[in-house]
Amino acid sequence: MRGILRFGSRTILLYIAAAVAVGLVASYAVMPAPDSPRIESKEGILDLTQVHVSENPLKLAGEWAFYWQELLSPEDIQNRLARGGNPERWISIPNSWLGDRLDGQRLSGTGYATFRVVIKLSEQDRSERLALRLPAIFHAYKLWVNGELLEEVGVVGRDKSRAIPRLATKLVFFQPEQDSVELVMQVANFHHKRGGITQYIELGGSDGLTVKTHLNIAAEMFITASLLVIGVYHLLLFALRRKDRAPLFFGLFTLMFGIRSLLVGELLLTQWWPNFPWELQFKIEYLILCSSGYIITMYFNCIFPNYVSRWFHHGTRFVTGALCIVVVAAPAIIYTRMLPMIGVVVVLHMVYLMVGLAQAAVRRREGALIFLLVSVVALVTVINDFLYYNEWSRIGNTSPLGLLVFTIAQMMLLSSRFTRAAANEERIARELQDANNKLTEMNMNLERTVQERTQALSAAHDDLRLSYDQLLQSEEGRKKLLAYITHDLRMPLSSMLGYVEAVQDRVKPERNDQYLKYIRDNTIRINRMIEELSFLSHLETGQVSYRMEPVHVVHFLRRFYEQYELVVRDAGLDFRLDYRGEEDQGSDSPVVVMDAQRLEQALFNLVSNAMKFTPRGGVVRIALAVDEVNLTRYAIISVQDSGMGIPPEQLEQIFDRNYRYDQPGEKGVEGSGLGLAICREIVQAHGGTVRAESDGRTGSIFSVSLPCIVNEGR
Repeated sequence: MRGILRFGSRTILLYIAAAVAVGLVASYAVMPAPDSPRIESKEGILDLTQVHVSENPLKLAGEWAFYWQELLSPEDIQNRLARGGNPERWISIPNSWLGDRLDGQRLSGTGYATFRVVIKLSEQDRSERLALRLPAIFHAYKLWVNGELLEEVGVVGRDKSRAIPRLATKLVFFQPEQDSVELVMQVANFHHKRGGITQYIELGGSDGLTVKTHLNIAAEMFITASLLVIGVYHLLLFALRRKDRAPLFFGLFTLMFGIRSLLVGELLLTQWWPNFPWELQFKIEYLILCSSGYIITMYFNCIFPNYVSRWFHHGTRFVTGALCIVVVAAPAIIYTRMLPMIGVVVVLHMVYLMVGLAQAAVRRREGALIFLLVSVVALVTVINDFLYYNEWSRIGNTSPLGLLVFTIAQMMLLSSRFTRAAANEERIARELQDANNKLTEMNMNLERTVQERTQALSAAHDDLRLSYDQLLQSEEGRKKLLAYITHDLRMPLSSMLGYVEAVQDRVKPERNDQYLKYIRDNTIRINRMIEELSFLSHLETGQVSYRMEPVHVVHFLRRFYEQYELVVRDAGLDFRLDYRGEEDQGSDSPVVVMDAQRLEQALFNLVSNAMKFTPRGGVVRIALAVDEVNLTRYAIISVQDSGMGIPPEQLEQIFDRNYRYDQPGEKGVEGSGLGLAICREIVQAHGGTVRAESDGRTGSIFSVSLPCIVNEGR
């Protein structure tokens, strides 16, 4: 992380910062307002007969009938129209009436008016339940839909004494039941610099607008909660360690904008606390805007000392204090006119800080480049918010998201500083402790020092002794392995040597072909023994890979039976395959995740073992059964022979490496003693078990138990 923050030369850093800044500004300039309406009302009529707003919500825009300084109900308007009255006054929505011309005069921001628009609906929308998503409208209003009063926010009055302002976003529902919808809205403003419908009213289906509103609320709640938690966390850090003031200013900055996010957008504060004072709400928002520049300057000065000049430090303190005093003392109608000036002050703070950040980045100060890049993002979103609230931008409230990005980056920077400081403190404490221990040791008497050294040597001797014992055990294991190999190879090699000498000495020339056959058979046996020993070693050390896939056990056994049927029958044995016929195609047919090739090898070892110990005329039988243990199904494959059997006391040993059983009184059966060990390793790799059963007289049964999977759709 530290290397990334310090990466690059002076030129590269400047190019990166410039590219990001230009890219953000350019994207803002070319980015249109999201979901901009394509259909606008003309002279108070909005024709939506060719669209379906129940499926695709529409933001209402265009000309609405405008009755200035009149509070008319739908009945009043209908009576006036019936008498032949025509408003002949229109106003574009969304827009404040501030500065709008009426009868040659520019309207002021305060006053009251009535707005009206008629919306013609398509045949499909007439039978649908529709909704209107109402933004914050400055600053009190009543809404009628088809003559029915559906919503009232604040109290609409003809003067300041009778009007009560309030900000809230609303979602109202109605059933058209006609081919047109009449919207009549009375709006009054006497407390803010601008009044009217300044944001889009959205019309759409009730379900779609409800989901959209809930998503917006959830997103703002996430951003607000993140900012508040981060702010409180850093304030607690400062309370525990007051020497570093960077967490104090960063916590204040984050906490304030977390509070501000409750006062903008979906106005979460008024949704949770409907009676929250309107004047206090505006004062809090403006105080946060006024003080944000000073607080971020103080934070920057803590992170990068000596980059903020004294004159700027004192100047920003004076300007911030003056603006805050005006906001606290004056009514909203006065300090809301200062919004452009407040925006200029905040932007100047951020521009000044970014110049200092650019210098710090050029000097390769740790964290300066990241600080600069996220400051550019925050600056663009803040500028957009000031333009939006002055009706110069249609892109909505973006500063909470930009500030969240800025906050997360700063949190990472502060965490890095805290981690580095804690690491340095731990290192210094450790070094001091080491030095103290060394001084203490130097003051100890020589006898104790010798005793400690003796104990250390004794511990080292014990370690060496332990290592030596482990080495002896490893050497003993190697010797045993060599003995196993020597034991198994000595007999076939001696036999081969005897046959070779017999051929060379021409003892019985007529049997040379037989001797050569014996030599060939023993060579194949030795080669197979070496391969099996090597393969078993790889199994035990986990070096064998498996290609696992779901396989029907019935199909697997049938293929195995067909492949080795002739081999078993050529040995003079009867080879049988038994399983329930309904399991072949039924839904209960067991399915096991297996490597078919490896499991076939294990099963062949069991069949080969049965062939070795079964005399000609005997039977080798493969059977399939299904059992359930602890709600888990198991496929049980058994290999049964009619051979000489295995003594019960030796059943637990036959799967051990290099263990072979020879029937007393019978000629020993040749084998490497590795087949059953290999079989056990393969089955265990499949999560199964293998066991043997025998009474020692009438043959043996080897059972392989494999866990089944749920057989869906097979």
